[in-house]
Amino acid sequence: MKKTLLLLSVGILLCGAKGAKHPSKPSLFKRLGGINAIATVVDDFVDRLYADPVIKANPVVKADFDRSGKAGLKFHLTSMICKAAGGPCKYVGRTMKDSHEGMGISEAEWDAAVKDLKAALDGADVPEQEQSELLGVVASTKPDIVAAKKD
Repeated sequence: MKKTLLLLSVGILLCGAKGAKHPSKPSLFKRLGGINAIATVVDDFVDRLYADPVIKANPVVKADFDRSGKAGLKFHLTSMICKAAGGPCKYVGRTMKDSHEGMGISEAEWDAAVKDLKAALDGADVPEQEQSELLGVVASTKPDIVAAKKD
């Protein structure tokens, strides 16, 4: 009985009176490396988008790229990813639905953009776990970006 009480007392001391504390997992923002690392990935990603023949084949997208320029897109994507990953940024751009409405984004264009993002993440040596989480966040925007197929 004394041995059990001693083990229980030691266990309480080690774990704390309120129970075991488990260190919380850092936010995706922190695990991605913070704002500078996100900006580096976005910089590469946007450059890839602008050069991607599948993306540029859509005349509406190409016209939007020509009109808005890379800098603004890089800024908005960096702040959007920062916020979505649990960082301190505030996204001030339009919703994905509003900003892609009327662009006629196809499944092929979506797939090309995801491939470009994956290549940018690989190029920055982002670990697979963080890539998977970020790509999951990106995938949640697909219904607002890809145009519904018309019969």
